[in-house]
Amino acid sequence: MARAPLLQLSGISLGFGGNPVFDGLDLVIQPSDRVALVGRNGSGKSTLMKVMAGLIEPDAGLRVVPPGVTIGYMEQEPVLTGYATLGDYAAEGLEAGEEWRVEAAAEGLKFRPEAETAKASGGERRRAALARLLARAPELMLLDEPTNHLDIEAIAWLERFLTETRAGYVLISHDRAFLRALTRATLWIDRGQVRRQERGFAGFEDWREEVWAAEDDARHKLDRKIRAEARWAVEGISARRKRNQGRLRALQDMRAERASQIRRQGTAAMALESGGTSGKMVIEAKGLEKRFGDKVILSGFDLRVQRGDRVAFVGPNGVGKTTLLKMLTGEEAPDAGTVRLGTNLEIAVFDQARATLDLSMTLWDGLVNDPDMRVSGRADQVMVRGQPKHVIAYLKDFLFDEAQARAPIGSLSGGERARLLLARIMARPSNLLILDEPTNDLDVETLDLLQDILGEYDGTVLLVSHDRDFIDRVASTTVAMEGDGRATVYAGGWSDYQSQRAERLAGTGAPAVAAPRPAGKDRPAPAGARPAAAALTFTERHRLEELPGVIARLEAEIARLTEVLADPNLFATAPARFNKASAALVERQQALAAAEEEWMTLEERAG
Repeated sequence: MARAPLLQLSGISLGFGGNPVFDGLDLVIQPSDRVALVGRNGSGKSTLMKVMAGLIEPDAGLRVVPPGVTIGYMEQEPVLTGYATLGDYAAEGLEAGEEWRVEAAAEGLKFRPEAETAKASGGERRRAALARLLARAPELMLLDEPTNHLDIEAIAWLERFLTETRAGYVLISHDRAFLRALTRATLWIDRGQVRRQERGFAGFEDWREEVWAAEDDARHKLDRKIRAEARWAVEGISARRKRNQGRLRALQDMRAERASQIRRQGTAAMALESGGTSGKMVIEAKGLEKRFGDKVILSGFDLRVQRGDRVAFVGPNGVGKTTLLKMLTGEEAPDAGTVRLGTNLEIAVFDQARATLDLSMTLWDGLVNDPDMRVSGRADQVMVRGQPKHVIAYLKDFLFDEAQARAPIGSLSGGERARLLLARIMARPSNLLILDEPTNDLDVETLDLLQDILGEYDGTVLLVSHDRDFIDRVASTTVAMEGDGRATVYAGGWSDYQSQRAERLAGTGAPAVAAPRPAGKDRPAPAGARPAAAALTFTERHRLEELPGVIARLEAEIARLTEVLADPNLFATAPARFNKASAALVERQQALAAAEEEWMTLEERAG
């Protein structure tokens, strides 16, 4: 016997003064549905979820929930007034003896039920709201970005919980790995229309491209038909006037249909421009120690970051990832050990707390008052990678419309605030990019674009993220901070780290190290290097000792040749000298790469 739907929406229409968010929306959620709700930032995902939860009354249409069906919604900004502790809030409404549900969720989600609500951070409040929902065990759960403010361990716990639950759920998330693992159907909001496919998020991107391709094909056919009928209207209107008037009305209808079609929102015009080339060595950390009271953050940590590296830092919340980033960039001093920064560094920082955004400012003022973007004497332009640009034009590059320019930053969604911060960072050249939780709140399309940009970026990237898919796509090295001062360097991204760690724990792989100690005269061994059994010959030892001097000489020659070629008039005034210097530069660069490779090979063998 078929079970009744958990929720049914019929003919839902909703607008907020402008274009309708939804018009004539029909939607059914069945028992045990596991649905991904996807769409661009600002497309109405959270609004639709609130309509489903009964928190927003639509302008028209019907919401039907069968008697006895319970629906739970995870609040983005929970109101904790009247509750002394987070546990009191999370346990509200539970029957006596069911408090264990809150305790179990608190352990998995990593928050303290005894924590006072007045002192709780935003992340703790959201985790308490999620625990409250899970503890109540409704038949339908509406989860809006539940993984925000969760570390990877807590995300894994939530993933297991949702895999095992018998409840249905609708899930909004930017975490691709989370969506792929959990969903069996997809709701896609696109320009006010909601489509459903009975496949999980893993098939979404192929489906989206198929829909858009069919839409483009239909639009091209309609355009061709309109052009043909328009030519007829000019050239062929004569006899049989009644029939001709019918064709004219059909042409008007086609034009109206074409005009009513809503253009797809493009992707943000994001771009990163590298500043001056940094030195080959960007950061060298040796023997870092850090503790706060009895809590050990780092113990004997070494790391060498070279130009072009993409280093991801992973670990539980509170383990010290952001603290380590600050030590590596010189913002915070270690208790022991040294950090040496390379030459010619231009650093740009994406802050997880969005602390650099003044929420009381408008978007316009937030850009033009930024010292790095201010154009002297102009209140309507910003400096973008060395060129002045009108503030509205730059905001439109990041998908903000003109009406939003004068709105306060505090009125923006989380995804929009992240885009605004990216706009500020990307306006100035850099060669060392610090990204602390950049993926929170960004939609899938913007994440795709950010990954592509980082792939083409000439500089170095240090990244903190709990998004496993993003780490896999971006990182070339992963530093796993496991608590008690332990930090281990692994080659590759998240999946590589997982497989290498499993091999190490099983005893089948070589032990990973926090970071190898310097073993040479001037240059340390590459992170993750293992000592080889074979010893160096006398000739090889001599070569290893002389290579740092060879490398230094080649770097100095490259610097001189680069300075010569920087003269914009050289080619016109002395073409022979220009060609000779160009050839010499290529030769020295190739020799430098070969010398560095030789040094690294010998140094690794020397152990």
